[in-house]
Amino acid sequence: MAGINTGKVITGGLLAGLVMNVLDFITNTVIAGAELQANFTRLGLDPSAMESASGIATWVIIDFLFGILAVFTYAAIRPRFGAGAKTAAFAGILLWLAVFLVMFGLTQAGILTTGIFVKIGILALITNIVGTIAGAWAYKEA
Repeated sequence: MAGINTGKVITGGLLAGLVMNVLDFITNTVIAGAELQANFTRLGLDPSAMESASGIATWVIIDFLFGILAVFTYAAIRPRFGAGAKTAAFAGILLWLAVFLVMFGLTQAGILTTGIFVKIGILALITNIVGTIAGAWAYKEA
């Protein structure tokens, strides 16, 4: 059995991160932007902080790192589940589930509304699956 190809994990992860950044931009500005702004205001937070250069840069970097983690997860489970989109989707769902559970806890604490949690959760699932499949496409064993 071949080892994980670290270079291809990074290459595929950056591709996955790019896809995730594009989809997250659409989610967080076009689809759910107004609701997220209202939630910031409800919590007494400054919504413009997320639109600042440092706020945007933070989330761009997070998506790229998440993409690398997603492709690494794909590479790690690929020998057991086989190569391809189905395994990549499973890897994306696995990571989504971990974050989803944390976000559920934040929702129960009142940090997110149930409506935002459900909407962002569904959109994040799509983003993770599509991004991980894109990154897995670029991954090849060592």
